[in-house]
Amino acid sequence: MYKQALVAASLFGMLAVILGAFGAHALKEKLTPELLNTFETAVKYQFYHAFALLAVGIMFAHMPSVWLQRASLMFIIGTVLFCGSIYALVALKHNGAVGLKGLGIITPIGGVFFVLGWLFSLLGVLQHNPKS
Repeated sequence: MYKQALVAASLFGMLAVILGAFGAHALKEKLTPELLNTFETAVKYQFYHAFALLAVGIMFAHMPSVWLQRASLMFIIGTVLFCGSIYALVALKHNGAVGLKGLGIITPIGGVFFVLGWLFSLLGVLQHNPKS
């Protein structure tokens, strides 16, 4: 198993549960429906990629590959950039902050890291050559 991926998966999963509960209970009455929906999108993507990291960490035990290590790094960076920027945008919009355009560009960059993580996962699987 690839310990870094499994540690990150556990931390991101735990934080997604905490943030999801926080959104459902504490933020429900404070945010507009649009902002709450945006917040929930970040929580969902954080969960999806916590599971992706878990899968990559387990896959590494059966087919060690530098591509799987790279995939886990891409998923970690993607989660921090994509989800983190959405959480920040929601907080700033809720507080009426202006000048969000610069921060908003981080979200799609995080999305590119997610795509790279999935591509590198695929390459890790395709590279695997089981011995008969």
